[in-house]
Amino acid sequence: MTTEQKVAHALLKIGAVGFVPDNPITFKSGIVSPVYTDNRKLPSHPKEWKVIIESFSKVIKKEKIKFDVLAGVEAAGIPHSAALGFHTKVPSVFVRKQVKDHGTKKMVEGGNVLNKRVLLIEDLVSTGGSSMDAVENIRKSGGKVSDCLVIVSYGFPSAKEAFSRAKVKLHTLTSFSVILEEAKNLGIIKGENLKKVETWLEEHTK
Repeated sequence: MTTEQKVAHALLKIGAVGFVPDNPITFKSGIVSPVYTDNRKLPSHPKEWKVIIESFSKVIKKEKIKFDVLAGVEAAGIPHSAALGFHTKVPSVFVRKQVKDHGTKKMVEGGNVLNKRVLLIEDLVSTGGSSMDAVENIRKSGGKVSDCLVIVSYGFPSAKEAFSRAKVKLHTLTSFSVILEEAKNLGIIKGENLKKVETWLEEHTK
């Protein structure tokens, strides 16, 4: 079993991925989707979460990613960044989505990223909007970002274009196409519902 498949299995096992073709949800980007991914469930399932953190570590070694600091995107990326920081013994900070109206009003919290190589950690990438905001805020704080690790990517062309423009390489543990294939093999989704999701994914990733 590949790393992509192991991660997909872990997410499916804890119900972090849902299929709702008859009651689609709307992403922040406005995309209407028959599926959803909720990686915020992972810390409640240590065994499956361990698969994710160890897979992050494997990708870092395989891709030979060089970095000084990890940065989790508020809010869902923070626990994974912190856990990976503990696992790899590397400092971890987090990037706010918007500045607080009190305190220091920093966008990057928990440590200094000035002149440091920052590895961005995301739980999920759809269109890449939140990732790009985080990259911009890290760079404004003096950090250098060239790589982003994410648990799941939907594979939307808009995200690929956004990361390419920002000159940031996106490393995904698994893709939604792999998750869907594993869900099909496990009998989690089938028949007409499977066709609806396959059609949606094909339309949005071509």
